[in-house]
Order: sequence, then structure tokens, then C-alpha cells
Amino acid sequence: MIGDMRMAFRADEEIKKGYEDAFRYLVPKDGNPEQRSRSKMIIEDLVDELGPVIDSYPSWHPLVSSNDISTHCVTIPGGDCGYVGLDHTIYFAHGFVTCPYDDGQRILDSVESLPAHPLAVITAERLDEPLYHLSANPVVVKCEWQRPLPLNRMIPKSIAAPLLLEQELPHWRTSQCAETWETMRPYFLGTPNGSRSSLFVTQETGQVLKALWNTIINTGMYGNIRVD
Repeated sequence: MIGDMRMAFRADEEIKKGYEDAFRYLVPKDGNPEQRSRSKMIIEDLVDELGPVIDSYPSWHPLVSSNDISTHCVTIPGGDCGYVGLDHTIYFAHGFVTCPYDDGQRILDSVESLPAHPLAVITAERLDEPLYHLSANPVVVKCEWQRPLPLNRMIPKSIAAPLLLEQELPHWRTSQCAETWETMRPYFLGTPNGSRSSLFVTQETGQVLKALWNTIINTGMYGNIRVD
């Protein structure tokens, strides 16, 4: 859900909304009060550890960047980027929780098989308490960064810029036209987002990514810039 890009981006409001959405979705409706209370505590712990609830990742984020697709940006974990068995999933800035009805072993195995990443380690583990439904068996997948993040846990430009370049530069071989920043920003900033920031990157980092992208497309390496 990208939302109306013309509206001002209010990070605090988006964080609150995502938090509320996660509770509505993940707290088992078939649970008794004690079970629902434990589920709420688990969700709070996930937010504390993995960051705010988001709608989609930047295409360069380690959780989705393991793919060879050149026709579109992959921003949601799934088969395109190596995951098997995901079901009933909520995404956080630095991980996600998914709630299959089987034992989740396919998820654990697929995460174990992901290619190594230069800046992050992707891990998966089962949770002891149910989420989404009492019959579900939740698995949490974490992106453990190998470089320290600032206290606000936003991804700094020293990490975001090289990851974007590594992800996008190879596409010059097959691209037929270049897309503008306005078209690409939901894919490069993650969603929800503003004109140059999101729940992943600050205004400063977003401006760096925008400048990089404009420099790249103005070389003509992707072909003519598409103007709608």
C-alpha cells in the first residue's frame, strides 16, 4: 500500500498506524484473554527489536535483494527472493513475522539457503506463542546488520547508497528506458514514504539516494528517461 504520495509524510502517524494494524492482524481472535495478552507482549517485543511496521522494503534491503529479476523491483519477501512457505505476514523495518499453519520448517530451510550478504545476516527462528491464529506456528525472520546503525535505527547513507548502486547498476544491460525518481522512490525508500524519507531512511539519506539516481539516469545508461 503506497498511499497518496501528495500527502505530507508524517512518520509518527505511520508508526502508530502500523503498530495498530499489527495488533489487529496478529493477536489471535480465537484466543482467550490470557492468550491474547501474551500475543500483544510478543508483538511489542518484535517492534522493540525489529523496528516499526512497514508496508514494503526498499528494493536494496537485504531481506528482499536476493533475486535476479530485472523486469521489476522486488520489495516484499516471497518466492522471488528465496523464501518458501510464508503465510499471514507482517513486515518490520529489520525483519518480519510470518504465521504458517504447518511447522514452518520450509521457511527455516529457505532462510538457511539464502546467499550470504556482505552487510547483513538473515536468520529465522520459531516463536513459542501463537500469533494470527491459535493453530498457526509463527516464525520470525531477522535482518541482523553487520555494521552498527544509529540510535534511531535508520539505515545510514553509508549503507543505503552502496546497496542501491549494487542492486540497480547491473540493469543497464537490459533496460530500455529510465524511470524518474518520482516513479522509483517507493521502491528505493520503502513504504510508507515521503518525497525523500521513509521509516528506513532520513531526509539526508533520501536526498543522497535521489541525487545518485538522478546522476545515473542522466548518463543515458538506461536509455531515454520516461516522462508520463
